[in-house]
Amino acid sequence: MKLIVTGRHVEVAGAVRQEISTRLQRLERLLNDSAVSAQCVLWRERGEYVCELTVHARGDHMLHSLGRGSQIGSAVTEAASKVSRQAQRLKDRWKTRKRSGNNGAAWAALGETAPAAAEPAPRVIRSKPYRVKPMSLDDALSALSGTEQRFLVFRHTTSDSVAVLYRREDGHFGLIEPEA
Repeated sequence: MKLIVTGRHVEVAGAVRQEISTRLQRLERLLNDSAVSAQCVLWRERGEYVCELTVHARGDHMLHSLGRGSQIGSAVTEAASKVSRQAQRLKDRWKTRKRSGNNGAAWAALGETAPAAAEPAPRVIRSKPYRVKPMSLDDALSALSGTEQRFLVFRHTTSDSVAVLYRREDGHFGLIEPEA
C-alpha cells in the first residue's frame, strides 16, 4: 500500500511516520491486502493536533476520518481507530455479499435443484397508433425506400390482406404475408 504523509506547518518526525505505517499495516491485514493507498495530513489547530486519514480500498471505497489530540500520536491513534471501524464494516459488507449469492451446492446436498430466479415477464409497450393504408406492393416499396423507417404495414389492394414490408440488413427488402 502506498502511504503519503504530509505536515501542514508541522514537522513530521520519522517516529510519527513509523507509527502511522504500523497502524496502517494492521488495517491492511484487516482488509486482506485490499487497501490501495493511504494519505495522512497532520496540522495544528487551536492548540491541538489534527490528523486527517484517507484510505483508498479496492472498488473505489474511500475510508476517511479525522482525529484530534493534544499529542500527534493521540491524533493519529484516534484517526486510525475510526478508519479501522469503517474497514471492519466494509469487510463485513463484502462477506455478506459473498454469502447472499445463490448457493447451488447447498441445494445439491439436499438432493434438490436450486429454485429458478423469478425473472419479470416481458411487457408490451404500446406505441402510437399505426394506420394501415391500402396500396400495391410497388407503392409500398416506393413508400418505404423514400424514408428511414425499418418496416411498413399495408393492406394489399388486390387481396385485401395485411402484409409487412421490411428493410433487411443486406439492403434488400423482405415481405411478410399471411397464408391464404
